[in-house]
Amino acid sequence: MKNILFINFICLLLISCLSPKYEKNQSIFQADTENQTNDFYDNAKTNKLPIQALKIDGEIENPGTIDFSNLPLRSIIVKETILGKDGKEFLGAYRYDGYSLHDILNLFKINKKNKKEFKPIIDLYLEIENDKGEIVKISWGEIFLSNHLNEIIIASQVMRIKPTKTDDLWPLPNQAKLIISSDLVTERNILNPTKITVKSYPKSFVTVKGLRPLYSPTLDVYTENKLVETLTENPTEMQVETFNTTFYGQGRGIHSLAPFKGVLLKNVLEKHVVFNKKNIREGLFLIVAKDGFRGVYTYSEIMNRDDQSEIMLMCYPEAKDNGIFRVFPSSDFFSDRAIKGITGIYFSANEQ
Repeated sequence: MKNILFINFICLLLISCLSPKYEKNQSIFQADTENQTNDFYDNAKTNKLPIQALKIDGEIENPGTIDFSNLPLRSIIVKETILGKDGKEFLGAYRYDGYSLHDILNLFKINKKNKKEFKPIIDLYLEIENDKGEIVKISWGEIFLSNHLNEIIIASQVMRIKPTKTDDLWPLPNQAKLIISSDLVTERNILNPTKITVKSYPKSFVTVKGLRPLYSPTLDVYTENKLVETLTENPTEMQVETFNTTFYGQGRGIHSLAPFKGVLLKNVLEKHVVFNKKNIREGLFLIVAKDGFRGVYTYSEIMNRDDQSEIMLMCYPEAKDNGIFRVFPSSDFFSDRAIKGITGIYFSANEQ
């Protein structure tokens, strides 16, 4: 009996020694250099990234400095690419660990400047600034309405994801970094963010709740407040896409299981907005309906996705109520930004 107990003890000891270990109070593995697990994202050393004080301000009731001590550590994997002289330049593939904007913002109470005119929060966005004065904008929908929560983080750790047949050592940051996993060109991934400002889009519209019919036969497109196109139908030369979905609202729950058919909004807008660093970082689209209902999307949400969760523009010329233009954000869990009866799309990359 004693021999059996001794053997069991030795076996448990060996299993303990050979198994990958978690770092204390962290949700990541130590480096699995012997390929003991099937995880591709724990095979190299994890490097710490020091976080500076991060302040939050703007349209909230309790501004101050963010306390990271009680926040869970989230992990995301990204392939980082920037814009260079000759087009896109690959930086490297990484696993980042840090604190999600969802968790950071979750307990801050919103106090919208325009709440008397427009109560919904889908016209909110964040302006994130770093110690160099670089500015990045993120919509409220990207953080709280997304199908994939907690995939925008302030990274405090990083690990290279190295190819198994090469010894590529991608460059490592040495400061905390904003990481947005859904971006194709990752220009919004700025180093050392120091301030978050919550804002509502300042453009004002008359709002008429319950307006019927919610109908506009045309859709005007503006860039920097200049009218650049008026649509009366979806462009006929563009490929029609079909998105199958469970269409579910935050308030009323299930709406429909029917597919949506339309064209990709980015294809409609690309001739009016330049694909450059400033627009990727600071560009915002405001989509407005006949009744004043509106929602904010960032440039990257519509024009710069790496997850193929595209935004669709639909046109139903026969619709006499809730017509004729509508958007469907396949990236969103909720239907709240699927705006119908659209009269205008406004783009700006200038300070709001």
